[in-house]
Amino acid sequence: MQVISLNSGSNGNCTYVQAGNLQLLIDAGISGRKAETRLAGRGHSIRDVDALLVTHDHRDHAGCMGIFNRKFGLPVHVTDKTLFTARSHYRVGPIDDVRPYQAGETLQLEGLTVETIPTPHDCADGVVFVLDDGHHRLGILTDLGHLFDGLAEIVSSLDAVLLESNYDPRMLEDGFYPESLKQRIRGPQGHLSNDDAASLLRDAASPRLKWACLAHLSEHNNSPRQALVTHQRILEDRFPIHVAPRHEATEILEV
Repeated sequence: MQVISLNSGSNGNCTYVQAGNLQLLIDAGISGRKAETRLAGRGHSIRDVDALLVTHDHRDHAGCMGIFNRKFGLPVHVTDKTLFTARSHYRVGPIDDVRPYQAGETLQLEGLTVETIPTPHDCADGVVFVLDDGHHRLGILTDLGHLFDGLAEIVSSLDAVLLESNYDPRMLEDGFYPESLKQRIRGPQGHLSNDDAASLLRDAASPRLKWACLAHLSEHNNSPRQALVTHQRILEDRFPIHVAPRHEATEILEV
């Protein structure tokens, strides 16, 4: 499998995955133009992508799903609750090809198994995805809420993971956000801190894990350097650690 994070953070999320002949986009939180340009910069055409999978209704993940369908003809795999909630909060526009799934359902897409795992994040019907091509298992795990039951078992089964590492606790505490927002971020429906994510990997990752890519870093309460320092302190050099940027694509990551 090939993996490219095209954008990661509260300003928009979109991840490309190729498994054999199947090409997918996970989430549509950036413009069609950005997705097309960044994918082309890594040698792929968005016109060759087979489908879009949406994790949840927040604008930074689902805001452009209608555009991806209308501009590129991508069928949109999304839960009914996620689509309804997105449409009730912002303009999605018509989508000609909606492929509904239920949170917790396992999807079969041209030889690829996609496990949809419900999360406690503060959204209508959020999930994360584990993609299994029969040889490798890739986790796309962001907007998790907290270290919920079963998450460690999921991580232990993976060969590679794109994992939320949203904030540094000290930066959040000392930052300018109002207390209500700070409580939301670090609360049970919010996001994982650098320490949460690193401890999860330390305790749950098996020897099969080839790399982790830290994702959904906060612009104001984290930094790539701080996230890496925390993970390297806790994990030492067990496996390579990458960081998904907020405004550009990663290199092609393979598993």
